[in-house]
Amino acid sequence: MTSAPPWRLAEIHAARRPRLIGRNAITRAVRAHFEAQGFTEVEAAALQVSPGNEAHLHAFATDLIGPGGEGASLYLHTSPEFACKTLLALGETRIFDFARVWRNRERGPLHHPEFTMLEWYRAGEPYEALMRDCADLLSLAARTAGASAFAFRGRTMDPFAEPERLTVAQAFDRFAGIDLLATVGADGANDLGGLVWAARGVGVRVADDDVWADVFSRVMVEKIEPNLGQGRATILCEYPVSEAALARVSPRDPRVAERFELYACGVELANAFAELTDPVEQRRRFELEMDEKQRLYGERYPIDEDFLAALAQMPPASGAALGFDRLVMLAVGATRIEEVLWTPVIDPFA
Repeated sequence: MTSAPPWRLAEIHAARRPRLIGRNAITRAVRAHFEAQGFTEVEAAALQVSPGNEAHLHAFATDLIGPGGEGASLYLHTSPEFACKTLLALGETRIFDFARVWRNRERGPLHHPEFTMLEWYRAGEPYEALMRDCADLLSLAARTAGASAFAFRGRTMDPFAEPERLTVAQAFDRFAGIDLLATVGADGANDLGGLVWAARGVGVRVADDDVWADVFSRVMVEKIEPNLGQGRATILCEYPVSEAALARVSPRDPRVAERFELYACGVELANAFAELTDPVEQRRRFELEMDEKQRLYGERYPIDEDFLAALAQMPPASGAALGFDRLVMLAVGATRIEEVLWTPVIDPFA
């Protein structure tokens, strides 16, 4: 018989409770913030035909058994994105969802198998509006928790300061000395050799079977992300098109897409897009992602045909997904995500 996890002990719960109450307060404040702007709260079903089609996301699979005993495979969603975009296609214009989502193979100080994703969409509005939303959420969480600063692993920032906007290309130049866009093709054919040469030149390890995306991600993790969100938040924008499978191509530069991520104290908090609404192009990108997943992990997830059909009816829109637990962590001074979860998932491997 295994011992009870620490959070199930009364004295541990008593020590954790102030941060959990802080989480509740931030939840109420965020809900009121969106409702005051005319947003409608929605609840996406967790069971979906496809959990999402990103190569490095791993889902929990299950079987749905019908009344007659017939079975069908479903997945716990990794994001409420497909359902929320379908609601936009049905006429909703401003929506948000405090969604419970599930991702397998993820556990650590900043990751948990089950967590809360705050996702919101603005129909007919540019993705720059989401940048303002992100800045507002940082200050709102801090104000609600009574925090004057955010801190994590020796990094600090002012949640009330205006975030810095930095393109991915600018970040690669500033923090790694790499001309990223010199290796990005407007036709999607990125220059692997050029990026490998540049990465090795700054001490980043490259494997013989790496593709361009692998090298890009390794430079991001080792050279870029640790420098983001220090002193003030960073909005990292204009990702290479190949790294933005759900985003529109920038009208200013066909090599990049209208995608940004929000960083605070080196922690990625949010991922946002000007949404792609072309179902043919979306299918092509999904298939490329699933080909890469098959190459790396030997599996692929189905493509949700109903979602692609809805995408053809979806208006121009922008959407963001924010790791709500991470935002709460920073606001209440926690060091691990489990400190702000009322009942963490049991860890059978501990």
